[in-house]
Amino acid sequence: MTAVFLDLDGTLTDPKPGITAAVIHALTLLDRPAPPADELTWVIGPPLIDSFARMGVPDPAQALALYRGYFSDRGLFENTVYDGIPDALDAMRAEGHRLFLATAKPHVYARRITAHFGLDTYLEAQYGPELDGTMNDKADLLAHALARQNISPSDAVMIGDRRQDIAAARANAMPAIGVTWGYGAANELDDADTLCHAPADLPAAIRGLF
Repeated sequence: MTAVFLDLDGTLTDPKPGITAAVIHALTLLDRPAPPADELTWVIGPPLIDSFARMGVPDPAQALALYRGYFSDRGLFENTVYDGIPDALDAMRAEGHRLFLATAKPHVYARRITAHFGLDTYLEAQYGPELDGTMNDKADLLAHALARQNISPSDAVMIGDRRQDIAAARANAMPAIGVTWGYGAANELDDADTLCHAPADLPAAIRGLF
């Protein structure tokens, strides 16, 4: 059996409406310029406190708190599961794979999202950072998950759409599958072992690696 670690945003679900609305909400309350939603897709995936800093917000922690005020109430459900994901998860489990979530989203939000959309039933365990930023680094998060589950990196694969997913896998000597339906730019996936262009192709991509 292979342990499959799956990213959430941009891999299992399309969170653009909720995340971008929450960012715009925070920037507006801070009297900062708020770009249109289509110009904010780059914030989907990486830790948001880093994204607010990149936008030049003087107090990224304050911006993050305002973001969470919107996101925890409304934004986390302004989200959709990508077509084909439930079938792909079914197929991976049918092939004997153990499925885990490994997301940069705080796990208290991630668990609400996966439960809301019924994705939690496919997952053996779910890993994400704490609200205080502990485990914000995805490499540390994966290392923690591997140790907690007593899984060898050689028996595991990371699947995600952003460079942080691929880099985290590399840091833990794990293979990585980059998915192209999410929000990562094409060059973010250059170091992936293989690319997957549709959820239905995920089981075959895993077979190709192992």
